[in-house]
Amino acid sequence: MSSGDKVPDARTIWLFKNRFIEKGLENTLFQQFHDYLDHRGMFINEGQIIDASFVEVPRQRNNRDENKQVKDGKGDELWENEPYKKRQKDVDARWTKKNEETHYGYKDHAKVDAGSKLISSYTVTDASVHDSQAAEPLLQPSDKGQPLFADSAYFGEPTDKLLKTNKITPQIIAKGYKNKPLTDIQKLGNQILSRV
Repeated sequence: MSSGDKVPDARTIWLFKNRFIEKGLENTLFQQFHDYLDHRGMFINEGQIIDASFVEVPRQRNNRDENKQVKDGKGDELWENEPYKKRQKDVDARWTKKNEETHYGYKDHAKVDAGSKLISSYTVTDASVHDSQAAEPLLQPSDKGQPLFADSAYFGEPTDKLLKTNKITPQIIAKGYKNKPLTDIQKLGNQILSRV
């Protein structure tokens, strides 16, 4: 592309992206790209890492009745007679609190190849979904026999059971509790795992 070429504006790109998503093509394209990289040997497949990160969106200023309708899944019915206002509202985002910090929006959950750091699978949820609840859709048959590295948000019996069922070796940072602090061995193990 040279300086004299016509360049699509932001609205054109936004419309293209939305049509692409409406047709469900983003997953197909991601899978084709993943398969292409895998065929070229880019995925090492000697371990996987899963984690989640917040995606903040503009905070909504709704009244209590509007918030209740949004939480009940009836947000699309709001602001019908105010189309400009409705376009500014995000009825899928949710509130959550982590480490005394409030977040509003979504979470990107990703599983990456530990060797290449390439994303091998992903899912997006609202911010209120706990990290460990999105672990199952991230797992793939090719993960069998590999270690899975994760932070303490994935620590616990449900994740251990899920990994055992899928024959994946858990390498999860241990979590201490109020009446059950970490042992010295767990602390040392956490130091080793956190390097990954």
